[in-house]
Amino acid sequence: MKRAVLITLFLTFSVSLFTQTTIKDFKSRKLNSTRQLKIKLPKDYDASSMVKYPLIIVFDGDYLFGPVVGQTQFQTYFDEMPGCIVVGISQGRDRTYDSLTDEVTGLPFESGARFFEFVGQELIPYLDEKYNTSKFRVAVGHNIMGNFINSFMMKDLPLFHAYVNLSPDLVGSMGDNIANRLEWVKDDVFYYMVTSSDDKRQLREEILKTHEKIKAINNSNLTYYFDDFEGESHYTLVTGAVSKAFDKIFEMYKPLHEKELKEKVLPYEGTLDDYLVSRYDRIEELFGIVKPISEEEFQKVVAVADEREDIESLEKLGKLANKELPKSLLGNYYLAIHAEKIGKPKKAVKFYEDALLLDDAQTINKELIQTNMDTLMAELTKDDKKEEKLEGEVLAESD
Repeated sequence: MKRAVLITLFLTFSVSLFTQTTIKDFKSRKLNSTRQLKIKLPKDYDASSMVKYPLIIVFDGDYLFGPVVGQTQFQTYFDEMPGCIVVGISQGRDRTYDSLTDEVTGLPFESGARFFEFVGQELIPYLDEKYNTSKFRVAVGHNIMGNFINSFMMKDLPLFHAYVNLSPDLVGSMGDNIANRLEWVKDDVFYYMVTSSDDKRQLREEILKTHEKIKAINNSNLTYYFDDFEGESHYTLVTGAVSKAFDKIFEMYKPLHEKELKEKVLPYEGTLDDYLVSRYDRIEELFGIVKPISEEEFQKVVAVADEREDIESLEKLGKLANKELPKSLLGNYYLAIHAEKIGKPKKAVKFYEDALLLDDAQTINKELIQTNMDTLMAELTKDDKKEEKLEGEVLAESD
């Protein structure tokens, strides 16, 4: 059954890939030629909206574009990464000229330098102007283009924020250049590199040497991931590596998972509404997109608040839920539970009454709200009768 579902999803994504990809001929003054671009927009893309999307530039778009788009569609389907604008540069026979680098430094040289300028001075500005791109950019390169994409990191203001190096052919001193640059980057950089047991021997040796240098770096602005696949070749490692790279790069974007709840949310020093707000502020800061806090996220964090016996966080999460989800009854439900816990049943009833005027949440509906309120009202009535009886007895004794 599970396999059938995965096959169905794969076929759906494959059809979507071909039906929604735009092919554009781009005239470049820097290259004095026309290059073919493959452009895939998110399925919900609306040019008139203010929503921004990360930009993924795929070098060797002739063969890498498909695997990258397929993976983005798969992971966005499960909300594991944001929708992205994916642009593949078809290089074909020009690849040798595009990737020309200095044999000593490994940096772009002559025709490679012109291609470097084409990407930075023509292509990216064009895409930023035409599409709703966010500030977060990802470069994906394989083999010699894996070496090439590192050149964009050497600028004072790196062009990309994430680099996916698929078995890069690190030329000359590029390995040292990478390590030196990553040691001093002042803004957030995500860096992924992969090799495999059956990779090309010369490439693998240089990649492993560079890996040893990078992993020794202590820089809070660097997020580094490395994979060494077993049994994969220089070419078959691509699909799995793209999957792992996006999984790691967009980890912060994912819904709260058990590991984060246990290791970060549970021991958090402060109220848990602050944790949620700072988490989503960080998503906006990193990826340039605004992601709303979901009902599911609230439920998970409230469960942690219960585990911590953190009544203050429960109240603040209720207020935050009312702000983030004003049409949902979730916030008032939390505030009612909080009022009950601190011994203010009449206040809890008022929150329940307010909740009945709003929309059902995914796991909390009006039937539950009504049941809770009826139970509380019955207890209040019982308490009122006890008080009346006690007052009557006191008056009788005084007479």
